Amino acid sequence: MSKRKKPSRAWLARHIDDPYVKLAQKHGYRSRAAFKLIEIDAQDRLIRPGIVAVDLGSAPGAWSQVLRERLARPGGAGIDGRIVALDLLPMEPIPDVTFLQGDFREEETLRRLEAALGGAKPDLVVSDMAPNLSGIASADAARMSDLIELAVAFALAHLKPDGALLVKCFHGSGYTQLVELLERSFARVAVRKPKASRAGSAETYLLGRSPKKINDLAIPPARARAGNTRRMQAVEAGNRTGKAPEGAGE
Repeated sequence: MSKRKKPSRAWLARHIDDPYVKLAQKHGYRSRAAFKLIEIDAQDRLIRPGIVAVDLGSAPGAWSQVLRERLARPGGAGIDGRIVALDLLPMEPIPDVTFLQGDFREEETLRRLEAALGGAKPDLVVSDMAPNLSGIASADAARMSDLIELAVAFALAHLKPDGALLVKCFHGSGYTQLVELLERSFARVAVRKPKASRAGSAETYLLGRSPKKINDLAIPPARARAGNTRRMQAVEAGNRTGKAPEGAGE
């Protein structure tokens, strides 16, 4: 597993003064990213009682906290729904959230995720996954694209017909192709840039709703996953996927 880059003093100073960091601390969220999902959900009403939700790239757990909060039954008696979270990095437990630690690019991790769902089809897949960035634009774009393509493939194979996928991406090389990928894969696609995303960040979110049938697509998800895995292995050169470093989003 690769190590995260050490934050710079400038980033730390900006982080400490960030109003969303202060709000996250006030409300007990594990990171300011919670407010990105809260904003998007307020606009698009993605989280509803009774849904099955999958949180990809979940650590440290802010999005899972929001999902759990929105699905909580009155009086604190568990949740009305199911949440399965996955990340390469460890995550501290969250009540009523099933967490799996593993590499989403690996077939064994996918099998574990499917087993945790117990045959249930998700209503919602959210992905805040991002690769460790090398600073080499073409390599970083390929890493990000592969993660998004794998999330799309998973969503197409598992979502309910009226389900939704919310995935993080970055403006830059390959962005237009990723938007086109979602437009080919979902009946409706929207771009979301929540206020909680840092102003100078290239981070944005793509929302796809109502997945198209696999038979209507040019490349079946299973084949796409195999191809992406081989391409990722060539690009990564042994580097493991984790969270993006400072400036990429959070």
